[in-house]
Amino acid sequence: MAFTDKLKELAIELPSVAAPVAAYVPAVHAGGFVYTSGQLPFLDGKLPVTGLVGGEVDEEAAYEQARVATLNALAAIHDLVGIDSVTKVVKVNGFVASAKGFNGQPAVLNGASELLGEIFGPEVGAHARAAVGVAELPLGAPVEVEIIVQVATK
Repeated sequence: MAFTDKLKELAIELPSVAAPVAAYVPAVHAGGFVYTSGQLPFLDGKLPVTGLVGGEVDEEAAYEQARVATLNALAAIHDLVGIDSVTKVVKVNGFVASAKGFNGQPAVLNGASELLGEIFGPEVGAHARAAVGVAELPLGAPVEVEIIVQVATK
């Protein structure tokens, strides 16, 4: 099954590619891989949730925001090479703006990992990952996600 068909089956629509908020591009294709820039959980150009996880933002809301950020990363991949060209999700790097004492970053980033598993299945979707707690993220976002995927060469 094509991944575009899987998205339809899951009733998931990729958003428009989020406009960069600084001097970078959303994704780069190099050497059979696509590297996304860190993606924030923008919905229609806005951050629906801001603040520190374990403070103003609870873990469940941050999990959902990680899913949104992942969809934004997938949109950047799709815009560049087409999501059906993905042959392997290689690595996910996730950053969680964390309140003092919050150590649930892996559970938050499961929002990204589980979504990738739903879309790509265990063969293609299983990936290496880092879940990092940070003091602040751009624009007050609670999470940021970047993805590296291998793609079929034409």
